[in-house]
Amino acid sequence: MTNLEILKTLYNRYTKNHLTKIFISVFFSALVAGSTALIAYLLDPAIEKIFIEKDEKLMVIIPFIILFAFAVKGSSLYLAKYMLIQVGGEVQKILQLQIMQSILKSGIEKINKKHSGKFLGHISLDAGLVKKLVTDTILLVTKDTLTLFALIGVMFYQNWKLALFAIIMIPLASIAAKSLGKRIGKVTTESQEVFGSLNSFFLEIIKNHKIIKIFQNEGYENKRLNKIITTFKEKVVKIETVLVRATPIMETLTGLMIGGLIYYSGNLIVKGELELNNFFSFLAAMMLAYQPVRSLATLNMGIFQGLSAAKRLLPIIDEDNDDKNSQKHLEVKEGNISFQNVTFKYLESPENVLNKISLEIKSGEMTALVGHSGAGKSTILNLIPRFYEPLNGNIFLDKQQINNFSIKSLRDHISLVSQDVSLFDDTIKNNIRYSKLNASDEDIIEAAKLSNCDDFIHKMPNGFDTVIGENGVRLSGGEKQRLSIARAILKKSKIILLDEATSSLDAETEDKIQKAINYLTKNKTTIVIAHRLSTILNSDKIYVIDSGKVVAQGSHEELMTTSSIYQNFYDKQIRS
Repeated sequence: MTNLEILKTLYNRYTKNHLTKIFISVFFSALVAGSTALIAYLLDPAIEKIFIEKDEKLMVIIPFIILFAFAVKGSSLYLAKYMLIQVGGEVQKILQLQIMQSILKSGIEKINKKHSGKFLGHISLDAGLVKKLVTDTILLVTKDTLTLFALIGVMFYQNWKLALFAIIMIPLASIAAKSLGKRIGKVTTESQEVFGSLNSFFLEIIKNHKIIKIFQNEGYENKRLNKIITTFKEKVVKIETVLVRATPIMETLTGLMIGGLIYYSGNLIVKGELELNNFFSFLAAMMLAYQPVRSLATLNMGIFQGLSAAKRLLPIIDEDNDDKNSQKHLEVKEGNISFQNVTFKYLESPENVLNKISLEIKSGEMTALVGHSGAGKSTILNLIPRFYEPLNGNIFLDKQQINNFSIKSLRDHISLVSQDVSLFDDTIKNNIRYSKLNASDEDIIEAAKLSNCDDFIHKMPNGFDTVIGENGVRLSGGEKQRLSIARAILKKSKIILLDEATSSLDAETEDKIQKAINYLTKNKTTIVIAHRLSTILNSDKIYVIDSGKVVAQGSHEELMTTSSIYQNFYDKQIRS
């Protein structure tokens, strides 16, 4: 998108809905401009009537008018900024919501391609820069442009020759600022990338603090941290340097103009073409015009910063993540699942993970997937709720091709219990309720009992209302797992996906969890991955997966006679 297209997009999406407040802000900006020009003009009668003619009546009136003009200017400036602050807050809110909504709708593979720290950078830094573009640009363009024209009007009123001399400064300042604006856009893009890396690094430090401490790598991480922060500091300094680079240029131009103006004014006064009161009024108008000229000259720097941020945000917001089959609903009565010649590869993977896989998973039965790490078991599990889409082949649920129906209607019938339990920094009650937000407290308590959670919940300081910390940091591994099972029990899904749910637990905890799983999976279509064969020996059917293919299938007894891979697993785990 070109810069003009981005500006049009921002206007149509985020600014157009707030035109009333913007016009109110423009009105108050006009009052600021008028009152500023009035202040400059009043020096003319003040000097002439008070200091030269010594008019005692105007000696009282003019100061009151000046006071009134300053009061109007201050109040109007506050109200103009207040209106745009409200607009800016709303724009930033909508941007952040749209970014998060896009992330929530995105496929897992898209999210995994970018570190979470980069997303945080978009939500915090980029959204703020776009908000600044919308609000500051409107305020500066209206207030400073109107003020500048009003003051130029005063200058021409006092002496048109001096006014022509003074306005030479404006195009000179604009030329100087144009090159700085392009530079600021490039540096801002670079700084945002470093900011995203910095966020990513901080998140990893917090997440992996135990690993850092046990391997005593604090020194190594400090060096990495120092390198990233130094790079970020350099980018920030570069931005600030570019922003203030306009100062010496503007000050030099102003000095040149004032020096020339005084020389030229002196000649006019000597010739009798300019009175002293007109000169002071003109000088006041010119000095007051310095601030709007400087702001307008550097305005494009802020615009380039905002445009640079918008170029990063809009592609995320505009991603087409909507479910094209949202109006087509799956009718799940039994829960039979069928894979027919399914092939799959990850975007970054050079080879297929699954190669023409065909499976039949019957309703109400437990089907187990066995194989070496990396064989493709978890990928099969992830294809059922459509976390990923197959490259070729089809997956059917009750003879309905799942990619022809809405994702919501599919996932309504699926629960997942994984070894990597995800919990929220919230109460135990709310973590269980997450699978069914309208569940009653009685349903939650019942799910907790059936998953053997009630024994440790009652020991908690606030019972079900105990906050468990980030990802359940205050719970043991077994307690987290049982909460995950309680969540699945509460949902009452027809299809249960178990991804190595007991792979890292001690025998006693595993027994408690196995009892909870037995209840969860009773009369349900269950697909289970387990490294411990002891947990799946009684499965109705076992598929042996190797290098993305089904190499054997059958019951435990059948596989013991037909599959050398399965026999090898069994000999290593059970007989040993």
